[in-house]
Parts: sequence; structure tokens; C-alpha cells
Amino acid sequence: MPVKKLPIYQPAMVNFELVDSTIQHQKKYHRIADFSLTNQNGKTVTQNDFKGKIYVADFFFTTCPTICIAMTDNLIKVQEKIKNNPNVMLLSHSVTPKMDSVAQLKKYALEKGVIDNKWHLVTGDKKVIYELARKSYLAVKEDGDGGPFDMIHTENFILVDPESRIRGFYDGTDLNEIDRLLEELDWLMEEYFPS
Repeated sequence: MPVKKLPIYQPAMVNFELVDSTIQHQKKYHRIADFSLTNQNGKTVTQNDFKGKIYVADFFFTTCPTICIAMTDNLIKVQEKIKNNPNVMLLSHSVTPKMDSVAQLKKYALEKGVIDNKWHLVTGDKKVIYELARKSYLAVKEDGDGGPFDMIHTENFILVDPESRIRGFYDGTDLNEIDRLLEELDWLMEEYFPS
């Protein structure tokens, strides 16, 4: 049976509101930009930690009273499915890095049962995180303006292949979408790590 191939998302294929204007018309070669952030253990995490791996990325904050709760619960379900798979990881970016210190992320990780070597909760410079959201993950409607409510609030989970390319977007609050994510993750596994 031929392997089902997922699309490789380019900025031109995504709702233009979610894409930074500088790359809206880009039709090929889109990759997640290099990054350097700090995880729940105070360790520096870069794109090299994800080299040759499939990963699911999202944007959240630990004190979020609304969609993040469902998103985190659903990522825990994904973690359960991938915990013994060395080729798949999770990456959650805090959108309120001032509030989400390493200690706060660690507390959250412990409360939620995050497996340290599978799932990085990261904080860093807000501008860097916002730029990643808009220019790399194509996940966010507007740039933060520095006001108190300029959080990037997106329910998207983003599936990234071992070549740092976006292969899928999913509503992290919707269980049917989580099922689709897990199914498409299997297709991606077949593409890169055929059994």
C-alpha cells in the first residue's frame, strides 16, 4: 500500500492572516527558523535537539484559564502515544515568557506529568517567540503590540517533519483533530522511518 503523503505547507498555502506579510507569497523552501530557548530544566534547547525528529509544536502559557487547559490535556494524550517512540518529540512555547520562568514551567511540567526528554516547555525572549509563531510556524493572527493583552493565542498544534517543514495544522482543543494528528503522525513515521 503506498504511503499517504502529507502536504508540505508553504506560507502561500496558509490563511494570509496567519502569516507575516514578508513571507505571505512564499511558495517553497519554508522551514522553521533556527532558535535557542530555555526549557523547564533551565537547559538551552535549539533546533539541533529536534534534528532528524518529527515534533509537534504549540504555543501556550501556564496560567491560561481557557483553551490551554484542553490543549495541554490533549498533548498529554499525544505524549502517551509517542512516549516510547525515539523519533517524536513535543515542543510547547510560552507566550508569556516573563511570567513563565523556568521554575514556573518546571512546576507546570510536574503537575501535568510531562516527560522531560520527550516534551520541552520553553521560555525565552518574547520577540523571538512571537517571531517564531508568525514567521516559522505560521500560527498566529497578529503581532503582539506590547500591550497587556498582546498574547499569541492560537489553538493550533503544528506537525513538523525531520527537515523542519510544516506538515500539518490541528485544532488542539478538538479530540477529532487529535485523532487526525495521531493518524498523520503515523503517515509521517512511515515516510521517514519506514518499519
